[in-house]
Amino acid sequence: MINLDSSKPDFDKVVEQLKAELGSLRGTRATPALVDDIMVEVYGAQQPIKALASISVTDPKTLTIEPWDKSILKDIERAIQSANKGFGSVNDGQLLRIVFPPLTEESRKELVKIVHTRLEESRNAVKSVREKLRQIIMDEEKNKKISEDEKFRQLEKLDKMTGEYNDKLKSLGEHKEKEIMTV
Repeated sequence: MINLDSSKPDFDKVVEQLKAELGSLRGTRATPALVDDIMVEVYGAQQPIKALASISVTDPKTLTIEPWDKSILKDIERAIQSANKGFGSVNDGQLLRIVFPPLTEESRKELVKIVHTRLEESRNAVKSVREKLRQIIMDEEKNKKISEDEKFRQLEKLDKMTGEYNDKLKSLGEHKEKEIMTV
């Protein structure tokens, strides 16, 4: 018999993925997540900036990136420019300083559209996990591993769990949208 609680990690992965994706979207404050996923060609391989440097927030509009190996500063600068995320960096020889310009009304609306797209993708991922589990429950009843009453209990529990995860996703989306739209 399927244990629905053991499938929670599948749902949790979807929530964590959405958190990471929303974290990499620009809000009103500078955050290291904005540059974490930028890959740098260095030492003959692609590596994320966070593996090569310390990233800190110096004020709400400024990030500093200080590589542990100063010889790769230019490589990191090049990767930031080629990432084309709408911001540039200033190289002072020791570290990179990224100053984020204020968001325009138009760019805020574009970011909100991206939030909605990511939210819908996450809802679809939750739906996919739900359908996979639903099919397992139906197959168990069909193969006489569980009774019809147990099937309905399991399906009801699954629907409740799916609703809770969809509420978490909605809450994350609303929070990010509010952050983006706050002037």
